Amino acid sequence: MRIIRDITPAEEGFRMPAEYEQHAGCIMIFPERPDSWQYGGYAARKAFAAIAEAVSGSEQVTVCASGAQYDNARAMLPSHIRVVEMSSNDAWARDYAPTFVKNDSGVIRGIDWGFNAWGGLWDGLYFPWDKDNQMARKLCDLLETDVYDMRDFILEGGSIHVDGEGTCMVTECCLLSRGRNPGLSREQIEEKLRSCLNVSVILWLPCGIYHDETNGHVDNICAFTAPGEVVLAWTEDREDVQYPLSKACLDYLEQAVDARGRKLKVHRLPLPKPVTITEEECRGLDACWDEPTRKPGERLAASYVNFYIANGSIVMPGFGDPADEEAKAVLQRLFPDREVIQIYTRDILIGGGNIHCITQQIPK
Repeated sequence: MRIIRDITPAEEGFRMPAEYEQHAGCIMIFPERPDSWQYGGYAARKAFAAIAEAVSGSEQVTVCASGAQYDNARAMLPSHIRVVEMSSNDAWARDYAPTFVKNDSGVIRGIDWGFNAWGGLWDGLYFPWDKDNQMARKLCDLLETDVYDMRDFILEGGSIHVDGEGTCMVTECCLLSRGRNPGLSREQIEEKLRSCLNVSVILWLPCGIYHDETNGHVDNICAFTAPGEVVLAWTEDREDVQYPLSKACLDYLEQAVDARGRKLKVHRLPLPKPVTITEEECRGLDACWDEPTRKPGERLAASYVNFYIANGSIVMPGFGDPADEEAKAVLQRLFPDREVIQIYTRDILIGGGNIHCITQQIPK
């Protein structure tokens, strides 16, 4: 593995492909952190395993597990899923596994962004995050791909979404948050994204899902489903605190133009009814630095937009809500050539994210 420090991906003709382009595989991390995953993480591991198995139906899945959990992961996962020992602080592959880019010859490279647990000492969610911050480079070594050193720029994979044709979508609330790159202006952040992802247009959605503790990652509110098309998390309930957030994003998207000059087609993906954590679930979580991780009645950032596009399927969350079927039908209509697989993911949501947050695609 070569660490590249003196040139950017765009300068060498590399771009970030869209998630709906073909993959060589998918990376996941086996969960165990007791202040993220309730009651020892047993239920969360079952959900992770179900997701890994669903994705592996059409692409190779690699699961990273700590030394303490390697045997458990190997026993729980089917033999066609690769399990490797690799240490981490938690299990959010989307955010600190490499962002992969490729060139017209099909060469794949990784980008190693800086990671500080979604806000560092300002409003980050845990400390330390040193093992997480090593993951991108370790994975590029494992996959024998060169890697661009961009650790001076704090960014998570869940905070960007691209169409593969020159457009990147982000949220203002996340990328402009004080805990990430406070010394950079919006224009400087845009230039970094252009030079690393090889995009020409940055779409800045104003906000994300209510109470999303990542400061509002874009992958929980809006995602590209095809060039010129997106799904947006939506509620018709005007009394819901989420309504003005989704409406602000809709207003922005309806006047936005992508890198090819297209007006975006916005598909509304219904949200479930508000999901809140129970007292019993809170009792199953360890404290983090003497503070409770969650409080009973706290609203969780549940959204069907947090799905993964695999080569042959869409793996999407379910919440045991009447909107589950409606959301599944919307995605099936938008992805007619892929099987939509819905997995109950409350035990992942309690940890703070969902299916897209725990997966990272490797382009083909």
